[in-house]
Amino acid sequence: MAPDHILSVLQKIYPPERLLTKPAQLVPYETDALTAYRKHPMAVVIPENQPEVIDTVRLCNQYQVPFVPRGSGTSLSGGALPVEGGILIALNRLNKILRLEPEERLAVVEPGVINLEVSKAAAPYGLYFAPDPSSQPICTIGGNLAFNSGGAHCLKYGMTSNHILGIKAVLPDGEVIKIGGESLESVGPDLVGLYVGSEGLFGVALEITLRLLPKPELYRTVLVAYPNLRSAGEAVARIVATGLLPGAIEIMDRLAIQAAEAAVDANYPANATAILIVELDGEAQQVKEEFKRLMAVIESSGAQEVRIAQDEADRQRIWKGRKSSFSAVGRLSPDYLVQDGVVPRSRLGEALAEIEKMSRRHGMRVANVFHAGDGNLHPLILYDGRTPGALDGAERLAGEILEMCLRQGGSITGEHGIGIEKREYLPKMFSDVDMRTFRSLRKTIDPLELSNRGKVFLEDAANGHRYSGPAPEQRRERFL
Repeated sequence: MAPDHILSVLQKIYPPERLLTKPAQLVPYETDALTAYRKHPMAVVIPENQPEVIDTVRLCNQYQVPFVPRGSGTSLSGGALPVEGGILIALNRLNKILRLEPEERLAVVEPGVINLEVSKAAAPYGLYFAPDPSSQPICTIGGNLAFNSGGAHCLKYGMTSNHILGIKAVLPDGEVIKIGGESLESVGPDLVGLYVGSEGLFGVALEITLRLLPKPELYRTVLVAYPNLRSAGEAVARIVATGLLPGAIEIMDRLAIQAAEAAVDANYPANATAILIVELDGEAQQVKEEFKRLMAVIESSGAQEVRIAQDEADRQRIWKGRKSSFSAVGRLSPDYLVQDGVVPRSRLGEALAEIEKMSRRHGMRVANVFHAGDGNLHPLILYDGRTPGALDGAERLAGEILEMCLRQGGSITGEHGIGIEKREYLPKMFSDVDMRTFRSLRKTIDPLELSNRGKVFLEDAANGHRYSGPAPEQRRERFL
């Protein structure tokens, strides 16, 4: 039976308004936040409950049709890009917080729940969900799980994997499993740790048990202006060398500062080439003592200007500028690529100097916004897609940045994942044995490679050919 026969069966599960097949209906789903690429699925289904998701996955397995689970589509690596001729499963309506147990400090949520909504629901109990990516107001917990998202406060509190206790999921063959539980203590292999960060290759998460934390008693947030990026990077190394563990350490360069000012009027120092944001949090007495040590380091770091948040509104203003920076860069350039790599903290200044040299060599502006505390770089490469070859040039520069990260002993991704963007660089980071192990694991769980086919690995063994990503004519030269 032809694979497109699946549509007639899906019509028995979904009403017309939740089974999208017309070209105009599919346009909003043909790309994710890596807008340079697009693909056209056979159909988009919009389930409203778990049985509909399970039935859809089982049908895809029966008809051997690839499928892609998708939340808000904020992936910056093409991880939520549809598969040509496949089914895209839009999970936004599975958005219920099923349980919130303050005494146990946990919440059980569906994959379409927005990250920030968890903290809002937990706030009356003095709790919150720690992972806070910049897309926190719109990204989903399912997407956070798929890419092991971090955020500004991951230095102290870790990534999404540190805050997921259990998962209910439907595997690519339609089997429903439960892994983990409701405790930090587990027995046997860490299957939750295996599933988190798997980028949709292991099926669809249906329920996710989250660990909640008590809200810190006190925050002290400091914004520091520096004459150059190297000074800001060196200040980070000195802060960490003292033994302090801030909740967050962030850096923005001049371009990012200009963008934030234009977008949200963040009131950052006008003459700063770089700004450093450091936030301490925790018990009041501890924070007060740590603040004295922090200020001693900052005062000897060559800072141009130091601002201390005076109240919660002031603190939120500082963070609004930082968290708006990705989208705000759109005010400086019609198009940009967001890269994601990691370097050792001790080599942060060196890495920034390298990026500056690359930027001049390629004749392309680069705005730098990054989680300085753990060396997670987010250079934003500015280009104009209307100029022939501009996207190719931006991608070449992005690739050079990734290779620089590897040379310095870092990683090709901190939290954005591999998706389609970084597949060719994965073998440069891992050995042949590692790659064969990864592939073997993928094939064991999904022999037909139906779930998010073509992502992470260049080779698509299920079809006996190398998956080269979107065809050239399907690359977007600019965001439409």
